[in-house]
Amino acid sequence: MKTLTRGSALVLAGFLVAIIFVDGERVHAERSEPGTLPLEELRAFTESYSVIKRHYVEPVEDSELLGNAIQGMLTGLDPHSSYLDKEGFKSLREGTSGEFGGLGIEVGMEDGFIKVIAPIDDTPAHRAGVEAGDLVIRLDDTPVKGLSLTDAVKLMRGKPGTDITLTIAREGADGPIEITITRAIIQIRSVRSRTLEPGFGYIRISQFQVNTGAKLEEALRSLKAEQDGKLDGLVLDLRNNPGGVLSAAVDVSNAFLTSGLVVYTEGRDAQNRQEYSASGSDQLNGAPLVVLINGGSASASEIVAGALHDHQRAVLMGQQSFGKGSVQTILPMNNDTAIKLTTARYYTPSGTSIQAKGIAPDIELDRLRFQQQKMGPGLSIKEKDLSGHLENGDGEGEGTPAVEDGSGEKDPPLAETDYELYEALNLLKALKIVGQAKP
Repeated sequence: MKTLTRGSALVLAGFLVAIIFVDGERVHAERSEPGTLPLEELRAFTESYSVIKRHYVEPVEDSELLGNAIQGMLTGLDPHSSYLDKEGFKSLREGTSGEFGGLGIEVGMEDGFIKVIAPIDDTPAHRAGVEAGDLVIRLDDTPVKGLSLTDAVKLMRGKPGTDITLTIAREGADGPIEITITRAIIQIRSVRSRTLEPGFGYIRISQFQVNTGAKLEEALRSLKAEQDGKLDGLVLDLRNNPGGVLSAAVDVSNAFLTSGLVVYTEGRDAQNRQEYSASGSDQLNGAPLVVLINGGSASASEIVAGALHDHQRAVLMGQQSFGKGSVQTILPMNNDTAIKLTTARYYTPSGTSIQAKGIAPDIELDRLRFQQQKMGPGLSIKEKDLSGHLENGDGEGEGTPAVEDGSGEKDPPLAETDYELYEALNLLKALKIVGQAKP
């Protein structure tokens, strides 16, 4: 067998230069020490390249083979490193801007399948019932096993208004679940807020985008304006938030911390040692803060939760977070493609690595759904039902009128609609009482 042709050697040389050129400081050192190159492995690569070119059942373009080789090198490293072709690089840029086409799920790879890190709020996937932790095993009639993450994402994206059926394996389900989703233009509103009760606010961050910090401050100003300029407590909801832009996580932490380390990163290169510190003012003026997290809270969400926890600024409630504590650097290539490469790990201010561990809540809540058990007619007996009971005596009617939303429908209790949020609100009330009781 002819092991190395002149043509394949030239292609290989160009291939190596293209890859090594990404890290400019390392190029000169490696070229100056040719003896350190893995010659046996490179010979195996060139032999494989030559065999495929000459004997594969159909002709294969050099660009496809080399693109697959790059992709293989990266996907073999970890689930988050990948080669972004022109379309993939464009999709990544659109995703951080807050508007793109697709289903509305943050995904990764696990055991060859697509794993849902989190569905994004108010997107087709979220409304269809996709949940964090779901494993996508089939896209329409295409098995996911064997597909790269980039190829799977391409299949999920498509023309708005068209349907795709996801076959999902879900923990606790009797068998595979089929969910049909209609693609749409995904417009992400990263920050939402509302008043839970007088004095107590709620802010939901669904994803960390470039402007999330500014949107958070707007929401806080609005909530405080509704409460005469002061909040007695706040719930910050980071459940099913897959992360996003690092600077946004620092901005959000900065809104509740006056000083101190927020997060730091460490990698093999000195340039990957970065520290990010708070330099703002606590927008709540020390009022109690409860942060909700769960298994879909990843990356930037874990940075915020870890920083607020380590500085003893917030109580974490919910379930163990996802554990995505690695840093990906986007390295653009000169042909409108890019390499997404894991270059460092995140550490909380106390020095705890988030990677493959996650953030443990201070108060763990099982994933429960509250259901009010209603008794049949005549079975619910109260004081007013007893014969000869005393009247109230203060001139008010007996019983508490139901609260309505203006449409004639009664508002369901918070415990029924969101049990974890209900518990977070109860904790805020308790913390307020404890704070008032302090001398």
